[in-house]
Amino acid sequence: MACTSCSTGSKSGTPRGCKNNGTCGTDSCNKLTVFDWLSNMSLPGGQEPFDCVEVRFKNGRKEFYRNAEKLTLSIGDIVATEAAPGHDIGIVTLTGELVKIQMKKKGAKPNGEVPKIYRKASQKDIDIWSECRAKEEPMKVVAREIAIKLNLEMKISDIEFQGDASKATFYYTANDRVDFRQLIKDFAREFSIRIEMKQVGFRQEAARLGGIGSCGRELCCSTWLTDFRSVNTSAARYQQLSLNPQKLAGQCGKLKCCLNYELDTYLDALKGMPDMDTKLYTEKGDAVCQKVDIFKGLMWFAYLNDMAHWHVIAADQVKEMVAINKQKEKISALEDYAVEVAATEPEKNFQNAVGQDSLTRFDAPKNKKRKPNNNKKKKPAEATASNIIVPANNGSASAGSNNAPANGGNNNRPNNGNNPNNNKGGNRNNRNRGRNQGPNNKKDSNDKK
Repeated sequence: MACTSCSTGSKSGTPRGCKNNGTCGTDSCNKLTVFDWLSNMSLPGGQEPFDCVEVRFKNGRKEFYRNAEKLTLSIGDIVATEAAPGHDIGIVTLTGELVKIQMKKKGAKPNGEVPKIYRKASQKDIDIWSECRAKEEPMKVVAREIAIKLNLEMKISDIEFQGDASKATFYYTANDRVDFRQLIKDFAREFSIRIEMKQVGFRQEAARLGGIGSCGRELCCSTWLTDFRSVNTSAARYQQLSLNPQKLAGQCGKLKCCLNYELDTYLDALKGMPDMDTKLYTEKGDAVCQKVDIFKGLMWFAYLNDMAHWHVIAADQVKEMVAINKQKEKISALEDYAVEVAATEPEKNFQNAVGQDSLTRFDAPKNKKRKPNNNKKKKPAEATASNIIVPANNGSASAGSNNAPANGGNNNRPNNGNNPNNNKGGNRNNRNRGRNQGPNNKKDSNDKK
């Protein structure tokens, strides 16, 4: 996710639009953002605004705090909040009445005990906070090396410093219970800071770190999904998916949460379909179901003695056959009820109009021949004796008459500048006449152009 002003056009890859490197005031560059759709609405007369705000910390961790000092806070403000011990630094992500709805959604009591906001962060607080954030990555590398030396089956996934640099929280994942008493002593000796260990699940780890899923989009758990429901392999069976662990598992190593998104729709569609365990009794032998297409309402059956050949039967026909078998009667054959797949599926004619399907479309050499430029102005046709129109004595025009002079430029018609063709022809003949007057220039008249 990113705000509209963010862009990664620089060589370093950092956003150059909002100049905040993912911590812009609109909170659109961050994880688990909430759009404040009540921001433009005014409160009724006499009602005070809600005094709690939502504050975001590292990797999408959010907490609610009470604005006991009546500070003027808006989205994007950096504040110093209450912590045990000391104080922490966070960014305000939500204010107003929508905070009350978020608190009820996450099980927090708006009127209960809520930690408070001390003040807006000063420049000194921000400097200390920035220095702590810069230490986290190299510190995580050293912490992993210490855990490996102690042969502990755990993974240090993330480290988060408190805003005042008095405490560091180590987030780790492990399959079993880990005795990290010696690990805490080594961490305190190495880093000289108060240590707190917090175990998170594999899904929570993926949500904190983020990433890109197999669909090409950001992980749902790091953008909008907050409640993790259990996912079973039966969800894949109902949706006719292959039970391939590599395709069904997400980056956390567990089954993808998106398997539950369309499960209810599939369950509703399967109510009108016979079960996959449906068995048909025919005179040729017993038949079992191999495949179901709930969208087209088709089922594929095969004989037990001939499993290689499948027969496509409509779901309504299967119900009729099951009703006949319940009366202890056998069906003649599946071929009597089979449906032609070609008749149910329309023909698909794919046309490669622009050559996008060709793998060698970029290998063909480019045509470097330049096309002739036809936009050049054409030269006007030369006046000849055959296309000159000479007025007759009676006022009518005739073409190619004996009255036309041979030189094409001297005629009885006066040249007052209104006939440009005659002027061109006369000037051209005069130039040719001057060339032919030379003593050594003897050429045949047929060679003239």
